[in-house]
Amino acid sequence: MASELKKEIDSALQNNILRGALERFSQAYPVARDKAYQGLDFEELRNKVQEVKTYAADHIDEMIDQFEKNATARGAKVFRAANAKEANDYVRKLAKEKNVKKVVKSKSMASEEIMLNEALREDGAEVQETDLGEFIIALAGHTPSHMVLPAIHLTKEQVADLFTNYTSEKNDPIIAKLVGTAREVMRQKFIEADLGISGANIAVAETGTLIMLTNEGNGRLTSTIPSTQVFIVGIEKFVPKFKDASYILKTLPRNGTGQNITTYVSMYTGVNEAYLPDGTKGPKDIHIIILDNGRREILQDEKFKQMFNCVRCAACLNVCPAFQLVGGHVYGGHAYTGGIGTLLTAFLTSEDTAQKVQNLCLQCGSCTEVCAGKLDIPGMILELRNRYGEKTGLPFTQKFALDVVANRRLFHSMLRIAAVAQKPLTKGTEYIRHLPLFLSGFTEGRSLPAIAKKPFRDIFPKIKQDVPSPKGTIAIYSGCLLDFVYPKIGESVVAALNEVGYKVVFPENQSCCGAPANYMGDGENYLKSAILNIHGLEAEKVDYVVSACPTCTLALKEYKQLFNDNPEMLKKAEELDAKVFDFSKLITMLGGLEKKGDDTPLKVTYHDSCHLRRKLGVYREPRKLLSDLPGVNFIEMDESNRCCGFAGSYSIKFPEISGPILERKLKNIFKTEADVVAVDCPGCLMQIAGGLEHRNSNIKVKHTAELLFDRRNV
Repeated sequence: MASELKKEIDSALQNNILRGALERFSQAYPVARDKAYQGLDFEELRNKVQEVKTYAADHIDEMIDQFEKNATARGAKVFRAANAKEANDYVRKLAKEKNVKKVVKSKSMASEEIMLNEALREDGAEVQETDLGEFIIALAGHTPSHMVLPAIHLTKEQVADLFTNYTSEKNDPIIAKLVGTAREVMRQKFIEADLGISGANIAVAETGTLIMLTNEGNGRLTSTIPSTQVFIVGIEKFVPKFKDASYILKTLPRNGTGQNITTYVSMYTGVNEAYLPDGTKGPKDIHIIILDNGRREILQDEKFKQMFNCVRCAACLNVCPAFQLVGGHVYGGHAYTGGIGTLLTAFLTSEDTAQKVQNLCLQCGSCTEVCAGKLDIPGMILELRNRYGEKTGLPFTQKFALDVVANRRLFHSMLRIAAVAQKPLTKGTEYIRHLPLFLSGFTEGRSLPAIAKKPFRDIFPKIKQDVPSPKGTIAIYSGCLLDFVYPKIGESVVAALNEVGYKVVFPENQSCCGAPANYMGDGENYLKSAILNIHGLEAEKVDYVVSACPTCTLALKEYKQLFNDNPEMLKKAEELDAKVFDFSKLITMLGGLEKKGDDTPLKVTYHDSCHLRRKLGVYREPRKLLSDLPGVNFIEMDESNRCCGFAGSYSIKFPEISGPILERKLKNIFKTEADVVAVDCPGCLMQIAGGLEHRNSNIKVKHTAELLFDRRNV
């Protein structure tokens, strides 16, 4: 499975057309989205979406009953399909009863999910996709590569060739003309169709209304011209009242395509009059299939229930660094793509596919930042990953490595040995530029830092802490990188905390935070690390616990989630959560530092750690600390909060994806013309500094604490 995924990744990365299309869209999308939300409070809107959708999920049977009552009162026929087979059988039976020969479809992810087209074609029906993107990929024989923009992976030249083959007439690669060709083809299809099939974005229980948001006229033509119409609606599309739909109407188009509103907002409530096959006018035959197909399983799982808040805007795909490189044919299932697509695929179509592609998530949290329904997509993927880990186990090499890391004494002993053994590779420098044989991929596109000659735990007892009347005591949690690779960061943290009046202690029994195990699906070793650190840090004996690594900080804070059935450990974990802070946050809370130090001009830019900014909500504090330094000219970097591609073990497992993500980060750094890049994460420091060193750049990368120390202790 892993080798198959690697081949798919390599193929996508070598597809320059795909790479170019995705990169152009990823650069244009944030600008359009920001413009569309001007004058609106996105947080307030998505809070309302979350509230409305959560209520509907909690009262789903009530919503469906109310909708069915109101829709049938207006002449519609409602069928509740428990699974894909029931839904397909209903439509097939209807098609046979109506002697349907030709079907037109507007865009419907639910129909893709249940593979309705294939079912109807088995019965001899001609099924025509009328959405332009769906029409194009149908001609190409592809599945959707994006949930809103299904043909984003194809160029106008490729589309022109597809249209030429289809129409047997030359089509030039001019978008307006290609759209004209599609219109000519579709008009006759609409007129001749016996059956129209559509999806819906919203189902309003209060009125029995279906709401469809589209940018092409095909949606209305599909649902109005044929005398028989089928709507397929997943049970997650319900909202209680008509006014509740307004929040989705405001967020979905802005999030999906950067529009204030889609070109067409169509609302269907019951039966209207239509032209019948015999040429007379009469009531239209409306059928609404309410689809379960695994959705109730989602509802019954507290870890995944929030998926019902998704409005299918696909904003999560638009900002995902991995998706922007490989696209939905690699990162997704046959219907749903990207991070949310992985989750939907796991429950609705293929658990095997989901198990394979969930590894592509970097856990950067970009998706959650823009999600209209406030879904914690990375958190749910992590839960999925851990469940798969429990079910099938990890590959031997991964499990062995994590077992070693979880064994504090063994791991630390091995690092001390490596510090000596690395000398032939460092060649007298602080970096390893090349690794031999099968390890060579680790240094592809970046250099690796050398392991420190002395770990921070050996240096700490020799640090002189001149704090005459301490305000309190702070335990420092070093984490693996600070302890064994960047001990100077630890020294800088201690110096800053001493300056604000606190004495620092180093708990000897602290161990790896467990994040590597957690992010690789090894719940057993994550729990082991949690127990070691809760006991080892003894948070009850100190005022605060400081960490200079946001990933570690987050791991320590989230231990409490592991002990719901252990009151004693839960209490200790909650105390640790309340007391642990990342360096920039804590030093700011404690009043900050005096504005003093070297005033030599220095241009500094800043890279936001994904976990620090998105999970811990810290981004103003380091900027204030840096801007207050004498002589510093702070320069904001483009896409400062975009992932650097490190993501812990991700950069080792997927260097082919991590590398291009790093390259984009370095381009943004070079544009600032800064002397120093400040970071608050040792992992980001390792990734970015390694990339710059590999390119022989003179730009330095320093942890915020280290930069503060250097400028104040010249």
